[in-house]
Amino acid sequence: MRLLVFVSLLFLSACASDQKMYVLNTRWKDAPQPMAMDYSDPNSWSALPERKDAADLIPHKSTLKDGQAEAKADVFFIHPTIFTYKPVNEYIWNASMSDAALNSLVDSSTILNQATVFNAAGRIYAPRYRQAHYHAFITEFKEDKAAALDLAYSDVKRAFDYYLAHENKGRPIIIASHSQGTVHATRLLKEYFDGKELGKQLVAAYIIGIATPKNTFTNIPVCSSANQTGCFVAYTTFLQGYLPPWHPGTVTELASVNPLTWSTDENFASKAQNIGGVSYGFKYVKEFADAQNHLGLLWTNVPYVPGRSFVKLKNWHKADINLYYQNIRENAVLRVNTFLSQK
Repeated sequence: MRLLVFVSLLFLSACASDQKMYVLNTRWKDAPQPMAMDYSDPNSWSALPERKDAADLIPHKSTLKDGQAEAKADVFFIHPTIFTYKPVNEYIWNASMSDAALNSLVDSSTILNQATVFNAAGRIYAPRYRQAHYHAFITEFKEDKAAALDLAYSDVKRAFDYYLAHENKGRPIIIASHSQGTVHATRLLKEYFDGKELGKQLVAAYIIGIATPKNTFTNIPVCSSANQTGCFVAYTTFLQGYLPPWHPGTVTELASVNPLTWSTDENFASKAQNIGGVSYGFKYVKEFADAQNHLGLLWTNVPYVPGRSFVKLKNWHKADINLYYQNIRENAVLRVNTFLSQK
């Protein structure tokens, strides 16, 4: 058992680390781009509420249930960068949505471990999109980064337009995302919700895994309590005591909402406040991790399981949601119920 838990920690460490990613040697303008897909085609979606898919699952060793059939709200989930490796076809800057292997990897990683957090709060819609390769975030050419992310966002926008026109029917909406998904979700919120009529349908936005300033939006504030609606949750997770190289080391204007207390203060929340996280094999683990806001970051100690002393990881980015799975799940339900009670 001790060995299994240690392996679980190593899995989370690998998920959360800054692994060496493949570097592209061709400029964006010189590379072919894959064809856009039609969002009326169910194959263009990683998750849809009316079909059985990875977003319907619940963690092993838990008593949780998929509540999408009864849910009164919708969740539009935008997944993070999974296209990090050496491309296997000519589409190197933006992934082809007809790449079956990549689609399977998206479904078995982010949809399983992240999108499922929200299947008690709402019906989950998660589009496939021509995600930008990880290289877009490290390239020295800003125009290449912009072009790759613009193409990816054009898919997210078209998927959202289709969802609004054919699926929403005035229902409350949660916008949820991680990492690259949060880049696109932020843009989507500005274009469709911030100061717009659709903002009246926004339960909350969980835009996690990207450093996000408090003043990112004009009319969507940072969430500062567990049942606040019309607000956004943001945080990025690092080891307790660690500041990443890009951090100025002083007070910042970055938003950081503690997912154990739903507060923006810097009070420490112990593992006892963590209802349950998700580890290797999509397994539910009680009192998984602690949390504390600090200078716009979320600090955590290594998850509290046997073998933790062997893990020296400082960046827990890819485990942002896994670490606090059940707390996020219950909070999304609370915000939906609060939103509905206000109508």
